[in-house]
Amino acid sequence: MGLGKRRPTRARSGVSGLQERRREAPPAKGAGDDAPVLTLQGLAHDGRGVGRTPAGKTVFVEGGLAGETVAVAVHRTRKRFDEAHVREVLEPSVDRVTPPCAHYGSCGGCDLQHLSLAGQHRHKQAVLRELLARQGLAPAGEPELLAEAGEGYRRRARLGVKVDAEGGVHLGFRARHSHRLVDLDACPVLLPELSALLTPLRDCLKALEAPRHVGHLELLASDVGETLVIRQLREHPDDTYRWRTFAEARGVHLARWVGREAPTFEWLTPAPALSCRLAVGERELTLGFAPGDFLQANEAVNARMVATALAWLSPLSPGEPVLDLFAGVGNFGLPLSALGARVCAVEGSAAMVDRLGDNAQRNGLRVDARQADLNAAASGRALLDELGPRTVLLDPPRDGAEAVCRSLAERPVPRVLYVSCDPATLARDAARLVQAGYVIQRWAVADMFAHTAHLESMLLLEHPDAGRRCEGASIDG
Repeated sequence: MGLGKRRPTRARSGVSGLQERRREAPPAKGAGDDAPVLTLQGLAHDGRGVGRTPAGKTVFVEGGLAGETVAVAVHRTRKRFDEAHVREVLEPSVDRVTPPCAHYGSCGGCDLQHLSLAGQHRHKQAVLRELLARQGLAPAGEPELLAEAGEGYRRRARLGVKVDAEGGVHLGFRARHSHRLVDLDACPVLLPELSALLTPLRDCLKALEAPRHVGHLELLASDVGETLVIRQLREHPDDTYRWRTFAEARGVHLARWVGREAPTFEWLTPAPALSCRLAVGERELTLGFAPGDFLQANEAVNARMVATALAWLSPLSPGEPVLDLFAGVGNFGLPLSALGARVCAVEGSAAMVDRLGDNAQRNGLRVDARQADLNAAASGRALLDELGPRTVLLDPPRDGAEAVCRSLAERPVPRVLYVSCDPATLARDAARLVQAGYVIQRWAVADMFAHTAHLESMLLLEHPDAGRRCEGASIDG
């Protein structure tokens, strides 16, 4: 039997079924009868309910909401707290709703579908407020909310593929806290055109000669249609033909990464010019990208974030110098350039810098696209010294922009707009800037991933002394 072929039937699969219910773990020793019923006081940052036993021990309860009385099953005991899940809701919260997905509770893709969207928004605003407060920061007022529809919004997704011991092929997302897959026939948070591909994809996988060669699948929606990217451990010519037949029948673009240690990328159908549109006032920009490039999953919320950034930074003087760090394919830098700013956009990836430059040219914009290691303190200092920007925009990965913020503390600029996908690192970095004299002027929460505990956030910080130093200086500095 060749590597990757189907194997004979064995006793266990280890893959959850469509309607799998959570296996209820027995209460841990010492945590059973003394705390079977809890009244939950609030929500933890990850969306779990928080209660206390009669003895005062904290319990984090999956599936529980603030204000509810629930019977719980404790599945993990620790020294300072226990972890549990809801066995029965005795007194529900007014914010409890019926989850829109039949797989909720087994699939790990979403963790807040039992909480109303309004409740999710309040929770995420509270999380940002608390994380900033832990760093001694207390912005005025309430954070702005940037949110759109809770379903049919996700334009990219990675799906796991697994062949079980019986030879059954499974396609879906991971179960919570597990490497097991939950088979999906549909997903309400995916764009409908992507969700409609799930069942046909599973059928195609079942027809392959070597389904074990497939590691995962990526689905991506763009202005030119749907794209399927296969992560394949090795090539199988007959299966390549099957994939091409699938793509032709479904009208999707098809590409793959092949290999284990150093995979290579290739298109199996004619290479499309993948792009997405972004409105800037009366103008519409086109941003090209390639599979593997970072692209915000929620197009509508991303548009709200870009519009908010432009509103917060307006008015921009003609030719005003703006430094766009962690610039990606130009999601923020190109709109700023379209409004007349003189943008220097910096990325760590050479391929991304090329894409950014191509996007500027495609839209008739002048952007200075550069490559630099923004985790190195010297890079930030050199850029600030050379360009003397009035505005710095940061959109870093989850690790944040600690090195850049050190440089901004040492060499203040009038305005810093920080866009973050991790509120904890945002709070850490913002604290450093505030200690250096910056003041938080605006803040916002963006619900990029509805029905999950993930949140994006934005802060606008201004440094009054840096602004006064810039007054009277020429734009060309």
